[in-house]
Amino acid sequence: MKDLSEIKSQHLDILKEVGNIGAGNAATALSQMLHKVIDMKVPAVKVVPFTEISDAVGGEEAVVAAVFLRIEGEAPGNMFFMLPVNEANDLIRQLIGDPSLHLQQEPIDEMGASALCEVGNILAGSYLSSLSDFTKLNLQPTPPAVAVDMTMALLSAGLVELSEAGDYAIVIDTEINEKDQDNTIQSKGHFFLLPDPDSLEKIFRSLGVNMDE
Repeated sequence: MKDLSEIKSQHLDILKEVGNIGAGNAATALSQMLHKVIDMKVPAVKVVPFTEISDAVGGEEAVVAAVFLRIEGEAPGNMFFMLPVNEANDLIRQLIGDPSLHLQQEPIDEMGASALCEVGNILAGSYLSSLSDFTKLNLQPTPPAVAVDMTMALLSAGLVELSEAGDYAIVIDTEINEKDQDNTIQSKGHFFLLPDPDSLEKIFRSLGVNMDE
């Protein structure tokens, strides 16, 4: 099975379970960083055509903060984590304690970019660690890169590189909330998982799922 559009609901259910375990680990790490009780969950995992990816984060011209990294190891691929820039600003302001920070300023604030990188590291690392535990595959994230721009401007290069892999991406919705009465942290981000050719089959085969079912 080479086409992500052929993934069935039971396959996505497995990825959602993996994602929720990873989100739980990420929430623990973020709670320690922010000195707040953070709750994270994965409300949905879906397969989306490349042409509709931008819709998940507000449209092609929506300004988003993105963390990009390469997945290396036995099932390589690319991963983007994107969230609306205003929500990214709020999250990073909480992290570094600077209410004046704005990630859209040019050049991008070095401390803000570093903090966003760290958040991306935690989220991606937690998800990949969970996936690796489930599959017993060696999966490692590369150091992340950060950018703030319109959705399609950020996605285009990665999608061009992956054109041979098909026309679909796995989208892992992620909700980040602070567990208190003020609920000052509320972020809805999205992971876009773009496996290299053959990686997806290897992942599901390791999970005991026959992609030809």
